[in-house]
Parts: sequence; structure tokens; C-alpha cells
Amino acid sequence: MANIEQQLTDIIQEPVNALGFELVGVEYIRGRYPVLRVYIDNENGITVDDCADVSRQISAVLDVEDPIKDAYNLEVSSPGMDRPLFTLEHYQRFIGEEVTISLRIPVANRRKWKGRIKSIDNDMITLTVEDNNEVFAFSNIQKANIVPNFNLK
Repeated sequence: MANIEQQLTDIIQEPVNALGFELVGVEYIRGRYPVLRVYIDNENGITVDDCADVSRQISAVLDVEDPIKDAYNLEVSSPGMDRPLFTLEHYQRFIGEEVTISLRIPVANRRKWKGRIKSIDNDMITLTVEDNNEVFAFSNIQKANIVPNFNLK
């Protein structure tokens, strides 16, 4: 996680939890129109009203703490079906699920991988990719998302 994202996480973790939600993760996308994306969840799911409540709360906290000096858009949402994975605990929770990952440094000349989470050992994540086990350092994973499963059984 980038330094600013960790700082933002530290600032908004408590207010999000106080409202009864899990802070899944934070993304800060720089650019011409910067975006601060906050993902929240709870066992009952997330409604639009939940997102609005959390947005108001963390907006007030961020206005006081002011970790981002430039203007930005704040987006609060559920992780969605293609849930991003931010922590080792997320990988542990979703063992057996199919994921896509993007790496900072290529492994076997590839930056993008798709496979099923097999195991987590310390900070190493093993994916089953086309019947082979591939091991990745958590610190080398830039982005990871669950692949939605639309099989209705």
C-alpha cells in the first residue's frame, strides 16, 4: 500500500468501524481529477444510504486532518463482486476463489496473472494457475481482485 493510502487508512479506520462497517481498503488515484476511493463492507451488505453516511463521516474527519492538500473526489462503495484484495487477511478469507493480480515486478515475464488462491504462507501467496502452483510475494502485488462467479447452481 502506498504511503498516502496507509495514512488515509489510519485516519478513517476508526470512524468507519464506529459506524459498524469494515474498512476493506482505500485507493488514492492521482491524476488530473484525483479520486479517493473507500471500500466498506459488513455482514448484511452495503446500501446507498450506508455509503452516504460513511462518506459524510469520513469527509468531516478528512477536512480536519487534511492529508490530501489538493482537491479530490471522495467515493465510498461496497467492494462489489470483483472485490479488491488489500491485505493478507483478505487473501486468507478468500482461499479457493479465483483472482486476477497485477504485479509491480514481473514473474516469468508476466505482470498479470489469473488463478485460484491456494494458500498463504507468511507473506507468500500461492495461486493455482492452469494446474501449476505459482508463488508471489504479497509486497509484489500491485492490485488484486476476485473474479466474479456467475455460475448459478
